[in-house]
Amino acid sequence: MYIDDPRHHGLRFNPWKAIVVPRPIGWVSTLSREGVANLAPFSYFNGVADFPPMVMFAPIGPKPEGGAKDSYANAIETQEFVVNMVTWELRERMNLTSAHFAAGVDEFERAGLTKAACVKVKAPRVAESPVALECRLVTALRLPTDAPPIENNIVIGEVIGIHLDERILTDGLVDIARYRPMARLGYFDYACVNSSVTIPRPDLNPMEVAAELDELMPGGRVSG
Repeated sequence: MYIDDPRHHGLRFNPWKAIVVPRPIGWVSTLSREGVANLAPFSYFNGVADFPPMVMFAPIGPKPEGGAKDSYANAIETQEFVVNMVTWELRERMNLTSAHFAAGVDEFERAGLTKAACVKVKAPRVAESPVALECRLVTALRLPTDAPPIENNIVIGEVIGIHLDERILTDGLVDIARYRPMARLGYFDYACVNSSVTIPRPDLNPMEVAAELDELMPGGRVSG
């Protein structure tokens, strides 16, 4: 079949989010200017750069009662945020934080999660998550929308610090079987990534290996 206009697909449910999968989940924690913590998951999330490392998440708004989503507003106001990665063990508590709470509600408390201090940003991280990325805001974009008042926002941040639980490492590499990150599919479906396959590139050479695995040269850069 060919869908000429994704908005008019003729299927039981819109297949868009079920097609672009799996999507990593960015569990974004922020802190308001008043000091109230916020935590929310975003499946429009990914890494977008290496030098320096950057991530993006897309807080599509507004909130049901109107106004910008708290994660977006806090990231803009404070110029920082934290991305906590969601694992199989955290799936249910992540889902609890996806509810539309009123501004000022602390999702950490609602989900029974522990706040842990970060090093370079004021926003707390999820202590139970094995990976947390401290981020400084780089830019925020608003994309066109064909369904106002819906806002298509993108927030991009530079990763300025990484908290990494050594229990998910094997021989100095992230072990996906120990990590078991959750990924978003379509509808109400999720996937747990617990296995992988290694496929070397056909033009592989040592310099590219060093650049991509970031293990052969100190500082994460390779000089020719």
